[in-house]
Amino acid sequence: MTQLLHIDSSVLGPNSVSRQVSAAIVNRLREITPSLEVTYRDLAATPLSHLSGAHVAIAHGGSVADPAVQADVAAGQAVLEEFLSADIIVIGAPMYNFSVPSQLKAWIDRILIPGKTFRYDANGPEGLVGGKRVIVALSRGGFYGSAPAAALEHLETYLRGVLGFIGVTAPEFVAADGIMVGPEQREQALANALKTASDLAA
Repeated sequence: MTQLLHIDSSVLGPNSVSRQVSAAIVNRLREITPSLEVTYRDLAATPLSHLSGAHVAIAHGGSVADPAVQADVAAGQAVLEEFLSADIIVIGAPMYNFSVPSQLKAWIDRILIPGKTFRYDANGPEGLVGGKRVIVALSRGGFYGSAPAAALEHLETYLRGVLGFIGVTAPEFVAADGIMVGPEQREQALANALKTASDLAA
């Protein structure tokens, strides 16, 4: 059975464009593959803690007695296992201040794990999860396709870099751009993104 992991990170709930687009992507994939098994994780509703010195100590073999830290490390392990078990990952990623939401960054910090999703050898880093299909629903308030705004685009560029580092060299992006320009642009951008989502191939 094909496993799909659906991640949302917007803090805007039902008003979120990225959530609407990521849901449409998952619905389309359900249509294509009715037997799809979906796991959903809402990083805004149930956020992961950001990395701390305690996390780093544990990662290097240290022990921490704090039950809260131990529980958080276990949560991070569960997140990693979800990711490793998934064949398809759909990520809702709005742009916050030119980059990813901090909630999504905390999730990324739990899946970029040496020996699990990448490793280093004599030739440098090697991604270990290249067989996964990753589709990202982007929402951006403005337009970042040309200078000078392009220099501030650290959402898609960052995600491409991160995913490429772990071996996903051809991620798919469904973007709704300019959603803060005005109501008409928001409506058109969302409609275009939903249309793109509905046309996704298997």
